[in-house]
Amino acid sequence: MNIEKSNPTPDVIEDTTIEVGLESRVVLYNDDWHSFEEVIVQLMKATHCTFEQGRDFAFEVHVKGKAIVFNGTITSCLKVSSILEEIALNTQIIT
Repeated sequence: MNIEKSNPTPDVIEDTTIEVGLESRVVLYNDDWHSFEEVIVQLMKATHCTFEQGRDFAFEVHVKGKAIVFNGTITSCLKVSSILEEIALNTQIIT
């Protein structure tokens, strides 16, 4: 009787990130604690926008009470929101 041992190759599980094709958005809310300059600088840091774009977002937030300041994947939105919240800005991610 000839019995061969089978040595199956182990399955390799790769670390992958799966993104759903839906875009998410970061909403920034107005508050009474931060100056325009603080908000503009943090927007520039979080979204890599220009000073002028940051100023426009800050003004929209001030006038309307909130503004969508970033669109992208959920992963990108989490990063942007996290950076904005470093100085205690109020954000929300909408999927």
